Amino acid sequence: MNGASSNSLTILYDTIRWEEKSLYEAAKKKGVEIDNVDIKNLRIRLNNGSMYADKIVLQRSVSYFKSVHATAALEGLGAQVINPLRVASITGNKLFAHMELQKAGIKTPKAISAFSEEAAISALEEFGYPAVIKPVVGSWGRMIGLLRDKDAAKAVIEDREHMFPLYHIYYFEEFVQRPPRDIRAIVVGDRVVAAIYRYSGDGQWKTNMALGGHAEACPVTKELEDICVKATKVLGGQIVGVDLMESDKDGLVIHEVNNTTEFKNTVRVTGVDIPGMMIDYALSLRR
Repeated sequence: MNGASSNSLTILYDTIRWEEKSLYEAAKKKGVEIDNVDIKNLRIRLNNGSMYADKIVLQRSVSYFKSVHATAALEGLGAQVINPLRVASITGNKLFAHMELQKAGIKTPKAISAFSEEAAISALEEFGYPAVIKPVVGSWGRMIGLLRDKDAAKAVIEDREHMFPLYHIYYFEEFVQRPPRDIRAIVVGDRVVAAIYRYSGDGQWKTNMALGGHAEACPVTKELEDICVKATKVLGGQIVGVDLMESDKDGLVIHEVNNTTEFKNTVRVTGVDIPGMMIDYALSLRR
């Protein structure tokens, strides 16, 4: 990582996706000097911060654990990281994020947690079926399952007892009755710059694009912007993706806030120059 200049940014990544390429191209068009750093090659002298002071870093690492630890190190040595450590730590953990949003009075799906196989089964009996089991740390819809009854729950939970201890922290959400879609809203600074509906693919209940879903532009209403901006501020975010569902009984509820959000489909569907806005926002922090 080179020294900071008034018109330079660092992009820290572990996988080069469309998003990282678009950020680099947007920066080049604006005449911004970009230092692309693969986090797998990053070495940080934790007692010498001179080379990181006042540097602005767009944290784009997919790995939650690499992201939060690199962010902690760089922030501790004087860099401005987008998003800061608190945001990365909380948004990357569904239970942490749920509690912060819930404390702020922001509507989220009802949820319950347990910390052993026996307690998890008992919790679900209390909570009711169907329920959605989610890993507290994870992305792209992986390891998320719909539990329709006790037999299904016991089969999934028994499997998880043989996995890494992280999966022994049980987090269940209600199965929200909603249209077959959710909403991805992109927040840059203090406004929602674009939003899309993400529809489930054939035979799917998840709305992840990787599972065959499709996207359409979503109007940015005052209600949508208010709840997304409030959630972003509560968590201390700067650039995030907010995922919402349109509950039949509760209206808009937030089920996830994404620290290193993907925005390829949002750009494709809406035509909004999200990477350009992200670069402009990052540079504005230096002024």
